Amino acid sequence: MKRTISLILVSLFTLSLLSGCNTIRGAGQDIEEGGEAVQDAAS
Repeated sequence: MKRTISLILVSLFTLSLLSGCNTIRGAGQDIEEGGEAVQDAAS
């Protein structure tokens, strides 16, 4: 029982880390695209 609970907690923690990475990566891409749009408008 203790092992099952530990496995579930580790799995949830890993999933939360992976989803956080995707969110940060997506935000970085959005910021980059916004910067490119500003550069294009300035040209």
